Amino acid sequence: MIFELKMFQIITPDISHAEIIAEIGAQSFIESHGSSASKPDIEKYVNEKFTVEQFKKELSDTTAIFRLLYFDGKPAAYSKIIPNCPNPLLTEEKVCKMERLYVLKDYYDKKLGQPLFEDSVRIAKAMLQKGLWLNVWTGNPRAIKFYEKQGFKIIGETSFKISENHSNPNYWLFLEF
Repeated sequence: MIFELKMFQIITPDISHAEIIAEIGAQSFIESHGSSASKPDIEKYVNEKFTVEQFKKELSDTTAIFRLLYFDGKPAAYSKIIPNCPNPLLTEEKVCKMERLYVLKDYYDKKLGQPLFEDSVRIAKAMLQKGLWLNVWTGNPRAIKFYEKQGFKIIGETSFKISENHSNPNYWLFLEF
């Protein structure tokens, strides 16, 4: 009998990882949000927001913390948190925004979102944050279920602008530490 051991590794990426993160971001956004707006609107959004240049800027921003997860040596997911990022519905100011937790669809069955999420929580707690908040598209039941399983509660609703003509309804979720 042969057992295959699959391994993951989480690193802090730098500017040299911008292309990898842009590719994961674009692909996972299309996979999870591609049906949320017209194809031209989604393509325009992805082509503006998930560029290598955009991620070079984001990775250079010292207020944000990125983590990149490799599975069997291949990039599979990334996260981005922003410590000390208040939410207008919360009175606490020392809260962390989880701006992205993107896992490529090919890796969904590997449950890689869990260790990447736990890594973000560990970092936020080490920075003495009181909780973690995020936006999630109301049409993404898989993500909503994942976050509710982690203990997040819906605290409100907002809109996420995809284009000049289209916004998606989103929930604001909060996890108090």
